[in-house]
Amino acid sequence: MTVSPQIAIDDTRVWLERAVIGLNLCPFAKGVHVKGQVHYAVSPATSAAALLHDLDVELKALLALEASARDTTLLIAPDCLADFLDFNDFLAEADRLLVDLDLDGVLQIAPLHPLFQFAGTADDDITNYTNRSPYPTLHLLREDSIDRAVAAFPNAERIFEVNMQTMEQLGAAGWAALGVGRSGNKSA
Repeated sequence: MTVSPQIAIDDTRVWLERAVIGLNLCPFAKGVHVKGQVHYAVSPATSAAALLHDLDVELKALLALEASARDTTLLIAPDCLADFLDFNDFLAEADRLLVDLDLDGVLQIAPLHPLFQFAGTADDDITNYTNRSPYPTLHLLREDSIDRAVAAFPNAERIFEVNMQTMEQLGAAGWAALGVGRSGNKSA
């Protein structure tokens, strides 16, 4: 691994706390974070096939526990799918796995990547940063938890728009000031 699993987790936790929760990009994240219901898993995968196997394991592990113990999982892949287009292509395989496991509609996978880019945007568009994590990451979410959170949150359909406005106001310098990228500490 280019970074130790603990560094990957620490970098991801800092990003979650400062960017996702700190900027309120996901109004539902703070509750599960504070309750310790976010599981961080680091995949040693260096290929899409190996990551797909680890995804299978983590999907099953998430379902094996009650939401009160583990509501969501961040599967971090520091050494796999560094190219965003390869990562984006992998999402089709991840979605097929959900279907094959009969979990479509039970769990969903949200993509996060250091080079994330929404369709129709330039690569340096600040709005892409809403989904830019320190490492390629698959966010595994329970559909019923999402439904409960959306029902409790007024105007949930506007979150995306509000996030775009937040990022545009923050700007690239503001994002950089958050210090939410990969740490410089390398470990074998």
